[in-house]
Amino acid sequence: MLDDTLKTQLQQYMGLLRQPLRLVASLDGSAASTEMRGLLDDIVAAGNGKISLDASGTDARRPSFVIAREGESHGVRFAGLPLGHEFESLVLALLWTGGHPPKVAQEVIDSIKAVDGEFAFEVYMSLTCHNCPDVVQALALMAILNPKINTTVIEGGAFQQEVEQRQVMAVPMVFQGGEMFDSGRMTLEQIVARLDTGAAARDALKINAKDAFDVLVVGGGPAGAAAAIYAARKGIHTGVAAERFGGQVLDTLAIENFISVQHTEGPKLAAALEQHVREYEVDIMNLQRATRLVPAGADGLVEVQLENGASLKSKSVILSTGARWRQMNVPGENEYRNKGVAYCPHCDGPLFKGKRVAVIGGGNSGIEAAIDLAGIVSHVTVFEFDSKLRADQVLQAKLNSLPNVKVVLNAQTTEVLGDGQKVTGLVYTDRVGGDSHRVELEGIFVQIGLLPNTEWLRGTVDLSGRGEIVIDERGQTSVPGVFAAGDCTTVPYKQIIIAMGAGSTAALSAFDHLIRTSAPQPVAVVAETA
Repeated sequence: MLDDTLKTQLQQYMGLLRQPLRLVASLDGSAASTEMRGLLDDIVAAGNGKISLDASGTDARRPSFVIAREGESHGVRFAGLPLGHEFESLVLALLWTGGHPPKVAQEVIDSIKAVDGEFAFEVYMSLTCHNCPDVVQALALMAILNPKINTTVIEGGAFQQEVEQRQVMAVPMVFQGGEMFDSGRMTLEQIVARLDTGAAARDALKINAKDAFDVLVVGGGPAGAAAAIYAARKGIHTGVAAERFGGQVLDTLAIENFISVQHTEGPKLAAALEQHVREYEVDIMNLQRATRLVPAGADGLVEVQLENGASLKSKSVILSTGARWRQMNVPGENEYRNKGVAYCPHCDGPLFKGKRVAVIGGGNSGIEAAIDLAGIVSHVTVFEFDSKLRADQVLQAKLNSLPNVKVVLNAQTTEVLGDGQKVTGLVYTDRVGGDSHRVELEGIFVQIGLLPNTEWLRGTVDLSGRGEIVIDERGQTSVPGVFAAGDCTTVPYKQIIIAMGAGSTAALSAFDHLIRTSAPQPVAVVAETA
């Protein structure tokens, strides 16, 4: 089942097992079960006697298997083959079940073990989804650490009928106790916080007790990470308050223009950024949404108020809150989000196999999405507001070579249609003739650019007409002691490497600000008179 390279890697990892495992498989005569049996045999062979296989499982989902400690039946269940992006999740589930410690803060592990109540999670994923592994691994670890938590990981492509019945149109999608729990990327800490209702209040108490920082970075994307590193290397008290460390990079698949790194993926880069920041004495406060900025008063401290009611103070602040996917803001969009309206073609594309979809936007992101989707779905229609596509010519040439793609120019989407459960089409207006048209389809992928995460700053710092924070060449905003960097600012090009440079600039400027504002004032010399 696995190639020789993966077998060798798997054998090396299985050498880290501290206790024996048992794989309990539920199989039938299908080709998919034959493939799974081959995968399980490879795992057993890589275990060097520490892993056994029991093929007498009776689970209704076939093929599927449970990873359990020898002598136990509780564990993580994988329904369908956990390959592609989920192979790492499989390896980690084997290691964690076998006693290898996870790289998770002890306080988070303690919180998982303390979760009370019975929970049965089902997480749907696709093998091409780069957002899914975080959720899969989080829920897997929770089931391994807490016997009251059960987790089943379901590969949507292997259980298409089930996906249709449950109207799963976006991954990762999580059900708990048969009811919808959440969808999209979630961190382990976010899931635990959802189950532990007192977590937010405890976090607020801890945050309120913190001393003032020299530099407080708000946001944990590339700009924020670079700012934190540059500030910490100056030996000053540095903190990072981030809604999710990694920011929009977490939602990025292939990165091929990060100088000196020919290819990487967003989640890998985000993990590397956080690891680098943690090498310094930086106080990272994750899952913290900023709601208000208060300029410095008589005490010389800028205040950042948080959604949980806590607040942080600092001598200087660097705003690096990034941006998010721009929405169409038309009737039906929010109602059918994750029910046919999607924003990640790599994640959700496989769920629309053989169906008709639309891509909104004719820039690079939109045309790349259309090209990717054309190999999966039956037909793609690209709707572009302008009179011409804005994507690079090489992408347009590729798009034009595909037989199942249509481009509609001068098209303004005005409504998303649905039957109450899922998308059934959209309505657009021809901007030249003024006529309204209805198009029947099952999926809509929105790719129309970014919106800066700056709403909470209105009335405090100067913003451009697009909502971007206005900065000068040093990253200084209109508020003394407050700097900004990255996609939330007026910097003209929204690129990872540019955001990192801007974050470094902002940190150096903040340090310069600290030096100048804390320098002793010259003493006036009064000349003596005769």
